[in-house]
Amino acid sequence: MSVLARLHLDERRQRQLTWVMEVVLVGLLFIGLERRSVGISINAAIGLVVLQLPPVLERDYSVSMDPRLTLWITSAVFLHSLGTVGIPGGEGFYSTIPGFDHVTHALSASIVAGVGYATIRALDEHWRDVHLPDRFVFVFILMFVLAFGVVWEIIEFTTSAAATAIGGSPVLTQYGLEDTMKDLIFNTIGAIIVAAWGTVYLNDFVTQIVEGLGGESEVVSNEE
Repeated sequence: MSVLARLHLDERRQRQLTWVMEVVLVGLLFIGLERRSVGISINAAIGLVVLQLPPVLERDYSVSMDPRLTLWITSAVFLHSLGTVGIPGGEGFYSTIPGFDHVTHALSASIVAGVGYATIRALDEHWRDVHLPDRFVFVFILMFVLAFGVVWEIIEFTTSAAATAIGGSPVLTQYGLEDTMKDLIFNTIGAIIVAAWGTVYLNDFVTQIVEGLGGESEVVSNEE
């Protein structure tokens, strides 16, 4: 039984929860503007932009998004933006709640892993002269997420250093070497979860991508 089933979240409730988080994100954007916080505003704005991807895929490319996938993406974006805000009058949850940063990194890494899996499987199924064994796909997902995580940490360091140099508010904050290493570890955990068990939930999505490319799909789950 899936986690969502255990929580008694049917498709209708999943869509409602997704909608609520999107509305709260809009509220976080206004909070950032009211506080004149560049970090909060930009993180919330980027989150809202990312959340436009599922409806664009449905409207323009006829790719129906499973409510579970939409909830998955929305949760990652929402928790990341929420972490920069925190409670009124206090610091963000990233600073005040131990482990909050690691949860968001693992969840965000799982989204990156899902994107990597969907992309490589779509290419594999679209071009018949290309064959990618499941073991290779597993390793590719891990390497894809690790590479993305390293680039992300470089961006965090660069933006934080730049904000400090000009006396501004950092958009992304880095808390030291130990924090960076833990972030990469939790990135790997998120990638492993998707590579080992989560790919089955992406197969329908991959099938629709392949059909949109004009190919015939024979997507199979990662069983090896």
